[in-house]
Amino acid sequence: MNIRNIAIVAHIDHGKSTLADRMIEKYGNISSRKMKEQILDSMDLERERGITIKAQTVSLKTSYQGKDFNINIIDTPGHVDFSYEVSRSLSACDGVILLVDATQGLEAQTIAHFNVAKDLDLKIIPVINKIDLPSADTESVKKDLSDLLEIHSSEILNVSAKSGLGVDQLIEKIITDIPEPKGIINGELKAFIIDSWFDNYLGIVVLIKIIDGEIAVKDKIKVFSNKREFIVDKLGTFNPTMTNTSTLTSGQVGFMIASIKTLDSAPVGDTVILSKNDNATALPGFKKIQPRVYSGFYPVDSNDYQESKKALDKLSLNDNSFTYEPESSQSLGHGFRCGFLGLLHMEIIRERVQREYNLEFLMTVPSVTYRVENKKGEINDIRKPSDLPDDNSIKCYYEPIALISIVTPSQHLGSVIELCTSKRGIQKDLIYRSNMAEIKYEIPLSEIIYDFFDTLKSASKGYASYDYDIIDYRESKMIRLDIHVNKKKIDALSQILHKDNSYRRSRELIENLKKLIPRQSFEITIQGCVGAKILSSTSIKGYRKDVTAKLYGGDVTRKMKLLKKQKEGKKKMKKIGNVEIPREAFYKFLSTSEE
Repeated sequence: MNIRNIAIVAHIDHGKSTLADRMIEKYGNISSRKMKEQILDSMDLERERGITIKAQTVSLKTSYQGKDFNINIIDTPGHVDFSYEVSRSLSACDGVILLVDATQGLEAQTIAHFNVAKDLDLKIIPVINKIDLPSADTESVKKDLSDLLEIHSSEILNVSAKSGLGVDQLIEKIITDIPEPKGIINGELKAFIIDSWFDNYLGIVVLIKIIDGEIAVKDKIKVFSNKREFIVDKLGTFNPTMTNTSTLTSGQVGFMIASIKTLDSAPVGDTVILSKNDNATALPGFKKIQPRVYSGFYPVDSNDYQESKKALDKLSLNDNSFTYEPESSQSLGHGFRCGFLGLLHMEIIRERVQREYNLEFLMTVPSVTYRVENKKGEINDIRKPSDLPDDNSIKCYYEPIALISIVTPSQHLGSVIELCTSKRGIQKDLIYRSNMAEIKYEIPLSEIIYDFFDTLKSASKGYASYDYDIIDYRESKMIRLDIHVNKKKIDALSQILHKDNSYRRSRELIENLKKLIPRQSFEITIQGCVGAKILSSTSIKGYRKDVTAKLYGGDVTRKMKLLKKQKEGKKKMKKIGNVEIPREAFYKFLSTSEE
């Protein structure tokens, strides 16, 4: 059968899942009773937010000029956090549909995905969606797309994914323009892992594309990177429901079940070969997914610790890029150090834990992975402030640098440049399009993860979009800021910061904390410190009883004596008094720190 493997790439909410729905409705093997909106988005969270989190696939059958064709749509996530998954999904394709919203035009992730597809030398079919909306500006979007792709505007298709207008022409263009998979049908088996996930009944389900040869049920296979061997129990395709087959041959995309117990055994991007084939080479592009952002997750109710561990266990079964390990804090008790691909990924995990397991977490301020070189020349990765060695043993710090690409309407360019400069950014490129501008900056990753997205949206009145990629680690002047309450260090509030921001950030943090700590009978001092040096200090005045109220007349020395006695009592109280910071205060403080 003639095979076409394609992906639909687009910015968030440009209609990718809706277009896939129309194609499945017309050419998929699915009854109208089972058809629903966003059929490839299986999670409620994906439907609500209009984003794709897990890659899915579907096999469509159609005929053209008397021949039968099998079109495999490999769905891809749209957000920057999942860029590795996008590159792996695109590697399994021979062409892409580049989908652009007629009302919003080209956006950062559209351009980023286009560049990935271009690097992989894939055939690109440009499509403009939502052409039937009153606010659609099809002509200027067409001009931008033809400039980006360096093609004539007549080659760009217009569709309405909602109504199905133009979908038949798109299917024809896929058949005529997208090349067949280039594989050796009679060669040794070589398959590519597009994705893998956990199923309660089947164990790990692996989504694969057969590059060369063929795979059959009962074959003994080997995963290239870890050399683990398995026997294939089931094979099949998604139409979009699971349909079993006995074999998958070169060019086909389908699922494999082989009694695999953990996601580590079948990493995304890895190569599957027959176990007897010892001379095989791996397919290019595979790399181990490394979390970029770390945060402490502490159950709000400390009795939920075991339940939280079970919940995070189940989530990590379904998401190889999410990592966690137990950690404890003097202030917050027992919790977990969790690693994420980015802030959206972190938000999704937190929301899934809340919805699916009804658990509330207190989250510490997110931090990135720094590198520290000590005086012996050894380099260590630092994921949390408490991992930092003494300042005396540190030779230098290295922080991760991201190349960020921002697409914004031209009238907001000034405020976007101002924002990037304030975040220690270095401008690298500026391209003007019809009414938009694309600007590239190198910015430290730590400056992006706090409030960059919200500030960017404010600066551009909600129109700007961005995409980033970590390119390097560079030497930088970093410090660890500790918060002391009554001379005691609160470990959960420590942060690693750039030296230039330390005074401002220190002042902000202690002022925020001052509003949240309940007043005591004695004065409480709050300090922001770097080592022994105090950067900022404030205090919460203690309650004072009017000890002289009962006096009536008499010598003034009686009054002075009582005030002196009170002063000494307060001094003693301050020395031995313990300031208990309530968990609610931590919750509020860490919530405001993240914003």
